[in-house]
Amino acid sequence: MLMPKKTKYRKSHKGKRGGKASGLLNLSFGSYGLKSMGAHWVTSRQIEAARKVITKYTKKGGRIWIRIFPAKPVTSKGGEMPMGKGKGAVDHYVVVVKPGMIMFEMDGVEEETAKKALNLAAYKLPVKCIFVSK
Repeated sequence: MLMPKKTKYRKSHKGKRGGKASGLLNLSFGSYGLKSMGAHWVTSRQIEAARKVITKYTKKGGRIWIRIFPAKPVTSKGGEMPMGKGKGAVDHYVVVVKPGMIMFEMDGVEEETAKKALNLAAYKLPVKCIFVSK
C-alpha cells in the first residue's frame, strides 16, 4: 500500500472538508484521466484497488500515472476502549480529494479502452468521478 516513508508529525488533525481543488486540475502526463466530482477521503487500499483494475483491464498495456498520494494519517482506538486515554495509534493513510482533482492519468491505449478501464476504477473509489481527455 502507499504510505509516506517519513512524516514531520506522527498524527494529524482531521481538518475541514469542502472547497474546490486548487491543484491537479489539468491532465499533465497522459491523454486520458479520471476526475473527481466530489470531496472525500481516499485510502491507500482504494487507490491500490483502482490501480489493479486499470492494469488488469488494459492487459499491462499503456502507461498509468497516479496523481494522488495518501500522506494524511488516520488514527483509531481499539474496540471497547474507555473514553480518554489519549489519541489512538495510526491505522491507515488517506488523501483528501476535492472536486475537480485529476486522480489517475493514462496514455498509450485507445480511448475506448481507457474509458472502460477508468470507469471500472471509478467503482472502486468512494467519490463520484468522470472520464476526461485532452
